[in-house]
Amino acid sequence: MKGEPMEKEKNSRNAVRRPDCVTETRMGNTILVVSGFFKEDAVSTAADKMMRVLEAESMAGNRPEYTA
Repeated sequence: MKGEPMEKEKNSRNAVRRPDCVTETRMGNTILVVSGFFKEDAVSTAADKMMRVLEAESMAGNRPEYTA
């Protein structure tokens, strides 16, 4: 039947679930739809991960050159 998964999931871990976030981007006449799923048993949040990125950049001393 149209719109149904090709095979039925046997356990809830593989069950079809709604995406945690959906982003639509238009490129010319094309609309790209990206669905995002977060790990259900994740410990760290997106904010935690971003903080680690910022701390790593700060420790590396990578700063853009200012030409003003």
